[in-house]
Amino acid sequence: MACQFEIYFSAAQYPAGTEWASAALDLVEQLEEQLSVYRPQSQLSEINRSAGRRAVPVEPWLFGLLRQAQTISAQTHGAFDMTTGPLSRAWGFCARSGPDPVDHDGADQASAVRPAPRDRTRPGRRVPGAAQLSSALARVGSERLQLDEQTDSIRFLTPGMEINVHGIGKGYALDRCAALLRSAGMQDFLMHGGQSSVVAAGSHPALPGRGWAVGIRHPLCPDRRLAELLLRDRALGTSGSGTQFFRHRGAEYGHLIDPRTGYPAKGVYSVTVLARTAAEADALATALYVLGPEGARQHCATHPHRAMLMVGPGPQEGAVTLHQHGLTANDWRQLADPTAE
Repeated sequence: MACQFEIYFSAAQYPAGTEWASAALDLVEQLEEQLSVYRPQSQLSEINRSAGRRAVPVEPWLFGLLRQAQTISAQTHGAFDMTTGPLSRAWGFCARSGPDPVDHDGADQASAVRPAPRDRTRPGRRVPGAAQLSSALARVGSERLQLDEQTDSIRFLTPGMEINVHGIGKGYALDRCAALLRSAGMQDFLMHGGQSSVVAAGSHPALPGRGWAVGIRHPLCPDRRLAELLLRDRALGTSGSGTQFFRHRGAEYGHLIDPRTGYPAKGVYSVTVLARTAAEADALATALYVLGPEGARQHCATHPHRAMLMVGPGPQEGAVTLHQHGLTANDWRQLADPTAE
């Protein structure tokens, strides 16, 4: 998952909390061994090697994750898809990125949005030709996956397909860790993966009954917080292309690719989603980024347990526009003028 995971809790409230937190972090490493496509021995790598030829049995927890990813793909009309590997390769976005920088003020706040856009042009990133893009698109689509619930197995219905759970895996790991901590009797904690995925249970000791405060950075001014969200027994996921993109002939192309068109999504700086589980929030943050303001609003309107805060370009240079749906006055507050200084 290529990022740092951290857990916050009150040691006074949970004397054995450190032991359980260590167990949770050990679980993250175990899940990395299973989910990483960069480890040849992982179960995901085995699926990608073999599922084009035969049905591959899958560990039950992982099968549940694949089923959840396929369901979210259908709910978002393909805006989220775990089979976009051929498209990422066509655009040159397959090189593994390093961990996100961690920048916490303390246990009561966690930054959930990456820093302002920087030019991350790297060798190998390119605009693919029409034939290459068409070939990649022919191998993309969760509807081309056969998931058999009777045998907990997966098979690719189209040759050359591959799956990657990078858009939902961190959230899944957080959900598994949260279940472990809750089983130990811990009801008040916050855990994040790379700052962009957060799960919060109960409340911070300084905010009894209110939850945990999570800050949203201004996408154009990373030293300023644009908004603050309060999470209580809820999860958060954020997606954006601020640190993974390249420029070509004056145009900017980000790493979040629309699986339906094969081109990088545009017109949004970041999307933060609040949902019941971290896996759900993770996947939806990518999907709503791809769908854009109106599509995201329509999705949230038909799924009332999901909420979002989208940050897009403002009416003039240096400004941003906030789009929110499903958030109440108790869920969030704006901290900064949306115009960058």
